[in-house]
Amino acid sequence: MIITEKLDELLEKATKNADLRRKLLDTRASANPLADFCTIASDNGFPMSVMDIVNQGEEFYAEIKRSTNGGGENSPDLDFQNDEYSIFMMRLEGLEK
Repeated sequence: MIITEKLDELLEKATKNADLRRKLLDTRASANPLADFCTIASDNGFPMSVMDIVNQGEEFYAEIKRSTNGGGENSPDLDFQNDEYSIFMMRLEGLEK
C-alpha cells in the first residue's frame, strides 16, 4: 500500500473515531509532530515513517516540475512543496466543522 492510500484510509478511520482524530490533531502541538503522527498511524494499523511522508511530498513536487515545459530550467518557480502532513491535517480539521 502506498503512503497516499494509507493516509486516505487513516483519514477514513479518524472520521469514525473521535479519539483517534483528536490524537492526530494534537500532534500539531508536539515537539516532533511528524514522528508522533507516524507512531499513532502505525499503532492504528497504517505503518509509516517520517521519510515515507517527506518522500511522497518531494516526489509529487518533482512530478509537477517535470510536467511543466519539460522541467528543468524552463519550469516555473514553484514556491511550495507538497506537504502530506499539512494536507492531511487540513482534511482532518475539515471533519471537525
